[in-house]
Amino acid sequence: MIIGLPADALVMLIGPSGAGKSTFAARHFLPTEILSSDAMRAIVADDPHDQAATDAAFELLHAALTLRLARRRLTVVDATNVERWARQQPLAIARRLRRPAVAIVLDLPLAVCLAHNATRDTPRPVPAVRRQHRWLRESIGFLAGEGFAAVWTLTTEAAVDGAQIERAADAAPG
Repeated sequence: MIIGLPADALVMLIGPSGAGKSTFAARHFLPTEILSSDAMRAIVADDPHDQAATDAAFELLHAALTLRLARRRLTVVDATNVERWARQQPLAIARRLRRPAVAIVLDLPLAVCLAHNATRDTPRPVPAVRRQHRWLRESIGFLAGEGFAAVWTLTTEAAVDGAQIERAADAAPG
């Protein structure tokens, strides 16, 4: 699948822990383009898994997103984003700055997510992955109505591995 992206877009990765969002991001985007919730937790608390730092981490993520989109820089939000409330603020930032928002959904089977999660250095709790997968399944049909210019859904590991990103020409300044 070829995923076309505007040069100045918010790209929101959506999927449960273990779906491969960070691997996908690292494969297709520059490190400077990726705003990871885990990386933001590490910045504010020296621990990417410190859930008590989540509010501060997302405050920092949203500030960086605002600054990048204001400069018309493609920006990838690498977080689970499986619940509508988690997608609302990034979408509002993109809307306010008149930038397109695109969703790339990694909707892999639960068993695949659990298997990937089990191989992590610090696996997420299995009940959390199950909940995230359920929340994704409950919200996936509503994504198009949330303000995304495009929603790309990858449902198999082969689709994730075979995905190609095509960027539009650079956006006009301003």
